[in-house]
Amino acid sequence: MLNRLKQYDWRNFNYSLVIIVIILCMISAFTLKLAGGAEKGAGYMRGQLIGMIMGLFIVAFLSVLDYHFICRFVAVYFFLGIMLVLMTKIPGIGTDLDTGSSRWIRLPVGSITFQPSELLKIIFILTMAVLFCKIRKQLDQFKAVVWIVLLTLPAFGAIVIQPDLSSSLVILFVMAVMTFVAGLSYRVIVPIISVGLPITLIVYWYVQQPGNLLLQGYQYDRVFAFKNQDSTVMRIVDLNRQQKSSVNAIAEGGLYGKFLKDGARAGSSRAYSSVSIRESDFIWSVISEEFGFLGCCLVLLLFGILIFKCFRVARKAQDFLGMLIAVGVSAMFMFQVFSNICVVTFLFPNTGLPLPFLSNGLSSMMSSMIGIGLVINIGIQPAKTKKGGFTMRKAYSDMDNDVDIDFSL
Repeated sequence: MLNRLKQYDWRNFNYSLVIIVIILCMISAFTLKLAGGAEKGAGYMRGQLIGMIMGLFIVAFLSVLDYHFICRFVAVYFFLGIMLVLMTKIPGIGTDLDTGSSRWIRLPVGSITFQPSELLKIIFILTMAVLFCKIRKQLDQFKAVVWIVLLTLPAFGAIVIQPDLSSSLVILFVMAVMTFVAGLSYRVIVPIISVGLPITLIVYWYVQQPGNLLLQGYQYDRVFAFKNQDSTVMRIVDLNRQQKSSVNAIAEGGLYGKFLKDGARAGSSRAYSSVSIRESDFIWSVISEEFGFLGCCLVLLLFGILIFKCFRVARKAQDFLGMLIAVGVSAMFMFQVFSNICVVTFLFPNTGLPLPFLSNGLSSMMSSMIGIGLVINIGIQPAKTKKGGFTMRKAYSDMDNDVDIDFSL
């Protein structure tokens, strides 16, 4: 075991990535305390700090566990991930937490719930990376697209039927970015875009029609309300109230925010006090009102550096597999940050997508920490295999040859 650890290039350990994650988690814990007020604030803060500590242990473990070894079992992970997501539809096991969407599994320990779609995002990234390694020399053929679709549909479909449209869009975005980076030939991409773009426009028009079969009733209501933001019809006003209250809270923050003016003394009178689930999907409204435009810029800068560093690890990865995993994790963070903030600022229809490291929720925290651990391990991989050491890079560097995986000490 010691020889295995010595093989890594510890000079490339991404300490700054860990520091950024810790800073984001600390900002989250403090913000959640404010969001929860005197009644729930301390509990939210304590839960987030516990999640951070658990997550850092996961980062430490995965950063020294060779991702090639992890990827040997992606078929098992993928099957179990799909099964867990489907189990949310089983009465007595799955629960909707009064949201109308069965996305969680209720664990037999206390009132703890688990959202398997968060774990499936990471599993999907690993599975897609292995697939591209296996079909790397076929990326100029249409059968590569068939393999990509066959792998994407189960993950996408399992999440859609919960229903969870936002997480399913994460799957599609990650798939698209990884496919592009993997090098799918333009001879394949151009015909797909030529056919896919008109279909996308037709689907976009169709989902806006009442009684369509693609969206659940509440999902169509949100799209309809988003299109009619200025309507005075009470039903539409009620549907838009959460996002409009969020926008008001953001505007109230001004340049410096209210926390510098009065601390937490006026928490009950904050504009975000009327924003439902402000501790989770709408945590950005709390950050905006308490810390203002400058505070938001700081958080966005931290996210920007985090995503940039993940992409940088991908660019310097020692093999194709590592590069694709790091790209997939980067794409996941990028889409979730962008989409969450667009929803909170009323630029997108309302969806239930957490903000990585900031939103309250253990499932999202663990999923994000797993992604960070994988990226760090990719970054410390040695440039060359040392004699007598162990490596699994050969198993994915040339899929046309049967290469034994060396575990010798």
